[in-house]
Order: sequence, then structure tokens, then C-alpha cells
Amino acid sequence: MTDTAETRTAWDRFKAWLDVRFRSPAAIYGLIVYASFITIADDHAGSAWELLGSSVFPLLVFYIAHVFAHTLTEHGTHGLRHSTREAMRHGAGMLYASLPAALCLVWGGISNASVDDASDWTALATTIVLAILGYNAYRRRGSRLVVRLVGALSTAVLGVFIIVLEIYVH
Repeated sequence: MTDTAETRTAWDRFKAWLDVRFRSPAAIYGLIVYASFITIADDHAGSAWELLGSSVFPLLVFYIAHVFAHTLTEHGTHGLRHSTREAMRHGAGMLYASLPAALCLVWGGISNASVDDASDWTALATTIVLAILGYNAYRRRGSRLVVRLVGALSTAVLGVFIIVLEIYVH
């Protein structure tokens, strides 16, 4: 009896890579926090490049804090090097999830778009990513299409609500 190994296509590998990076609590938290940073900073930014700079640095600080907290809680058990590497891997979702919004700001800078337009594009990108995450969560559960779509919509709306709450808190 021979075992045939299932060959995964490049697309399947890419989807698995995306799934690992975007479907984590750190990624979702990073996405929401980053969108909040952008929305808060857009009142003070003079260009999309300035908006990018003033939103990326706070996200990096949050990422470093996440890595520090994870490392501190795990290094007694697993050692400093292993704990730091795992913390960086675990928290990387915060950075990956912010990429669509950051790319919108880069495009806004390249195209010389207004700060308001670039900010609106990031809000749209964030909402779309949240909707995709919600849709995929229901897809993995085997839900029917209508439930997946309602799940996508409700996830996006809840994410936007949390972003608005973050803005009012800050």
C-alpha cells in the first residue's frame, strides 16, 4: 500500500500563510488599535506620509510591549531566547494585520491624496479585513452562505464600534 501525499498548490500555501498571520487575537487587536491610531492622528497630519509615520510608531510600541509581556511571562519556563522568539512570532499578527491599512496610506502618499481620503481608505480596508475574518470564521464552522455573510457584516460592524470606542477613550 502506498501513501500518496496530497500536494498543496501555491495558492493553498499562501492561504494557509495568511490564515496563520491574520487569524490570531494579536492580529485582530493590532488591526483595531492601528485603525484607532490612524483615526486619531488624521486630525493632526498634514499628509498621508505624516499620517503613516504617526500611526506606525505607536503600533510598534504596542508590538514591543506585547513581545515584552509574552517573554516576561514565559522565559522562566522556556528560557529567554525561545520565549522572545515565540513572543515575536505570536505578536507578529499585530504588524501583519495593519499592512492593508498601511498600504492604503502609502498609496495615499504616492498619489498625493488628501489626509481625509487616505484615512477613509484605511477605514475601508480595516472593515473589509474584519469582514473577511468574520466570514472565514463562519465558513470554518460549516455555516451556510447567508450565515457567513451575516457573520461578516456583524464582525465588521462590531470592529468599527470598538474602533470608535477606542477613539473616545483616547
